[in-house]
This record gives sequence, C-alpha cells and structure tokens, in this order.
Amino acid sequence: MIPLLAPIFRGELAPLGERLACADAVPADAVCVSDLVGSRARLLDVLQLQARFRHSSGDDLRAVASAWTLDYLEALLPPVVAAASVLHHVFPVEAAQIWLRLDARGGPVSFHIRQLGTARPDTRTAERYAPLLLHHLAPLFSALSSLTRLAPKILWGNAARHLEPILGQALALTGGSEPIAQDIAYLLQSATWPHAAEAEAGEQRTNPLFGRQREIRLVHEGRHTSFRLHRQCCLYYLLPHETHCNACPLSPAYRKGGEEDAGALEGPLA
Repeated sequence: MIPLLAPIFRGELAPLGERLACADAVPADAVCVSDLVGSRARLLDVLQLQARFRHSSGDDLRAVASAWTLDYLEALLPPVVAAASVLHHVFPVEAAQIWLRLDARGGPVSFHIRQLGTARPDTRTAERYAPLLLHHLAPLFSALSSLTRLAPKILWGNAARHLEPILGQALALTGGSEPIAQDIAYLLQSATWPHAAEAEAGEQRTNPLFGRQREIRLVHEGRHTSFRLHRQCCLYYLLPHETHCNACPLSPAYRKGGEEDAGALEGPLA
C-alpha cells in the first residue's frame, strides 16, 4: 500500500487502499488507461471477455460495459478520493499517467502510478478532482459510450453511486470535516461546477455527477422507513440471471402505488 494511505486504510479497509500502487516499474501485464481508451479494438476485447464471464451474448454490450465500470470504479475511487478529500493530496491519475491490471475475464484488478503526485492544501474541489474527473473518467466514459451506445448519464451515475458512500464515510470518520462537506456539495449536490478546471472565466460546467434521487417510503413490520434510490439505473437487470437491485429507480416495486409493498424486498441497496 502507498504509505500515505496507510493511516486511512487500516484493518478491513486495507484491501481498498492496496488497489492503487506506486513504483517506477510498471507491472508487465498492466495497460496504460490512455492506450485502452484510445483503442476501440482493445476496449472491445476487454468487454467481450466480460460478456463471456457474465454469460451475456449478442451485440448489445451496454449492460456489460456498465457492470464493468462499476467494478472499475470500486477499485479506483477509494484510494484516490481518500487522498483528494481527506489528505488534500492529488495522485497523478490522468488516463496517460495510470496503468490498469486486468484479470483473465477482463475485470479490473488494480491500478498503478509511477509518481506520488503533490499535496494540494487549501485548494478547491475542482482543482483536486480534475485529474480524476476531467482527465480520466471523462475520456473513459466517452470511449465506452461511443463503443457501446451506453448513455453517459448511466456511467456518471455509476461514479456518483460509488463516490457518495466513500465521501460519506470520510465525513463520518473525520467528525464532520467542513472541507469534505464542501467536496460532497460540489461533487454530488451542485448542478453546475462554477470553478471547474479549464472552464472559461465566468463559465459554469454542467456537473455530470449531479442527479436527483427519488426517496422511497416503506412500511415493514409496522415500521416506516425511507431511503433514496440511485440516480440512474445501471442496467444490471439486463444481464442474464440478474434483476433490479433494491435501490433501482426502474424497479417495478417502486412504480406508483407499489412503494408500500416494497418493504418486503431483501438484499443490499446497491
């Protein structure tokens, strides 16, 4: 694990921190993310490996690409977000400066950087997150969308789905850190990014992570409870032998008039 991350990723959290490594030598089996993004053939090979693993046939790779992206974000975001928001340290995670290791099924395993990056105390959220959002996820999502016709809003919704609990846990562990609260507001609760990197003076970029979340009220065993649905459906239910997750905004359980019965659903809200 990168020593900088060790105080954060202790105990059961350690495997999350270990998925980002830093050393001069790049693993022989790793691919630079910019090379993957820049090659339709290479990216298609990865998705086809995933399709076989997920028993998905046919030419429609949208659900496969979305599921692959969820795994990708699960590996990438915890160490990068913890550094940016808790430590105010920016790792060089631009697509051209980070390498990805994949397993035999095309699944993301870990990431590798060659330099530690820089400390960025007293900087805006936009500056600390530009390498990740503008120079890594944006080109990756654009390539996936172009290749599979998967709507970009689904990919950004997947990113928001992972960012929210990571930042929420960081906020809790730091006793309600105001800078982290500001990161949450900027990344997930603002419709525009007024200070986005590379924006013209006075320009406001649309925030692709932003999305309204419907709140569901349930009655289970006589008790009322509520939770918010995901911003976007990830299309996981289109994969063979899969169904809607318990927080899916397209779930039949949450159609008008069906919310009161949804409390009987089981399984994680993911």
